[in-house]
Order: sequence, then structure tokens, then C-alpha cells
Amino acid sequence: MALHSSESLAGGESVIRVQNLVEAQPSQVPPQYIQPPHHRPSATSTSTDLRIPVIDLFGFDPDHRDAVRGAVGRASSEWGAFHVINHGIPSSLLSQMRTAALSFFRDCPVSDKLAYACDPKSFASEGYGTQMLVDKEVESQASALDWRDYFDHHTLPLSRRNLSNWPHFPSGYRELMAQYSDCMKLLAQRLLAVISESIGLPSSWMEDAITGMGGEENFYQNITVSYYPPCPQPGLTLGLQTHSDIGAITLLIQDDVEGLQVLSGQGDWVTVQSLSPNAIIVILADQTEILTNGKCKSAEHRVTTNSSRARLSISAFHDPPKSVKISPAAELVSESSPLRYREVIFGDYTSSWYSNGPQGRRNLDAIKLHN
Repeated sequence: MALHSSESLAGGESVIRVQNLVEAQPSQVPPQYIQPPHHRPSATSTSTDLRIPVIDLFGFDPDHRDAVRGAVGRASSEWGAFHVINHGIPSSLLSQMRTAALSFFRDCPVSDKLAYACDPKSFASEGYGTQMLVDKEVESQASALDWRDYFDHHTLPLSRRNLSNWPHFPSGYRELMAQYSDCMKLLAQRLLAVISESIGLPSSWMEDAITGMGGEENFYQNITVSYYPPCPQPGLTLGLQTHSDIGAITLLIQDDVEGLQVLSGQGDWVTVQSLSPNAIIVILADQTEILTNGKCKSAEHRVTTNSSRARLSISAFHDPPKSVKISPAAELVSESSPLRYREVIFGDYTSSWYSNGPQGRRNLDAIKLHN
């Protein structure tokens, strides 16, 4: 394997990009990517009958508000994940984002990509990476690596947005990502308003709780482009291990290669179908479940691999600032609906997630009150 396919960590250990690994045409998966038997997709139950809901937002037309509110409320409580269509994001922007992101991974020279390498010794650092969890001394962290490479962009608030940290290739990538970031933020805000209304709260309640009443500048957003190369032994690997997102709401677009799976209430893994290129997948995250006292579900999900085609997805994560305290809305706590989660500072929750590893919803379960 060419030396330019990796960079060295302190102590001489190398980080190998999955894309470069695949270019060497291995017949078997290296041991560090093999999932424990009980985590492998071949050993878990999947359903071919279930589908996550598809919700027509009707461009947020007020005449359809009641129907949209009802549909979002049901999907949020039953699944925590759903497709939205007619959401107001231009189809041309979604198409351009997919094309530009794929071009970075497929067409950008390796040396150029490595110039944007994220710090492999620090979690959640901006840039081009392959390992999200970095501390191999923590036994509780997952031992198997994910079969993917990624580029993480710090997009909001604007004080974190530095376009020079983003790829310069292909042409116009940086400006396109900034436009996409702004559009995703607006859609997240609109969806949070509908979710608030669906549980009987004012439309502004969710966003105010997430930002700590700090206004738009305190609304945090990261956008991660994930590239999942073909895998010679997909039954042994995961592109992304089982987890629930730690923030508030995630908006995801994907190409026509399926792989994202959501865990149903019946305990079956359900493949998220590829709809029209204009569909956006909404995934509710842990802080939303806490804020709504469990009325909205944080979706547990994973990504499977395949042996023939690479897969691309783009996820826009919307999170509270690390200093914000998150706790269930007082209006949603009663004798019939007792307090289900203790208060948590989001920064502490984030540190726990990266220190302990995801492994499903165990970080959310750790703050659940048993009543």
C-alpha cells in the first residue's frame, strides 16, 4: 500500500483510510474492522415489510399545518425517524451537494485530502478522518472500526465557520457547503417548531430549550460527509456502528445506495429506502427525547456495507451549545407522565459519548430515571 494513504499518529501508529484500503483490493476484511458476532448485521433481525414514515410538508403551507403536525407527532413518537418531502430545499442544491461531496472522495488527489486531515488524537475535530473514537485505552469503547471515511465541517454558529478549513476541490465546494448549511438550519428550525406544537408546546419552545434562549448564534451545526467504500465481507462489518445521535435533530441526504437502518419498536432493523433524490431523512436525537420527557423518540440507527457499490451520505447535526442544561419540559411532567430523565449539561453528555463509545442508546439510558 502506498505510503501516502495514511498519516502517522504520535508513537508511529498509522491511520489507514478505508478508501485506500479498498483500492488495494483485499479479499478479506482486516481484523480491526470485524464486528463482534452479536453486532454483525448477519446476526441481527431485519424486516423487509416495515418502512419509516414519509411526510409531505407541503412547503409548510399553513393550510396543511394540522395534518403535518399530526404526521410529525406520530412519526416522532413511534419511530424518531422519517422522510420529509416538499420541504423547501431546492432539488438543485441537494444534487450539487452530492456531486461535490462525491467528487472530493473520488477525484481529489490523496495528498490534497490529507492536507485537511483532522487531528487523529482528538474527538470531533474538523476535517478528513476515518476514526471517530480515538482512545484505544478505554475498554468500554467499541473495539471494531467503522468501514467509512468522512469529512466533518464545523458550520454553525458563524464564529466556528472557517471556509479555509474545508476542501478547495471541487471548485465552488466551500460556497456550496455554506449555502447548504444555512438551508439545513432553516429546515431544522421549522421542523423543531412543528415538533413543539405536536406535543402541545409553543412553536418556539424546542429551539429555545436547545439554544438556552441564546438566539440563532447559539444553534450549533456540524455537517459530516460520509463515504462508505465497497466491503469484501459486508456480513462482518458496519459502516457505522449502532448508536443514537447525541444532539437534537439530524437532517440527512443519501445517494441511491441503501445502507442506513433504523431500529423499530419491535426490535427489527429497518432499511431506510432511497426515495426521490429530493427526500430528506429526519433523525431525532437524544436531547430531543430528554426535552420531551420521552414523548419523542431518539432513533437508534446504524449503517450496513455492501460488496459492490460505494455509498455517500451527508448529515447535518443540530446540537445545543455545550454549556446548555437539558431537562424535560415541566409542562410534560405529571402524575400520569412522571419525570423520566435527569438534567444534563450537554458538554458533559458529549464527553461521555466520546469517552464510552456509542453502543446503541446506552448514554441516554445512563441518565434515565427508573420510575
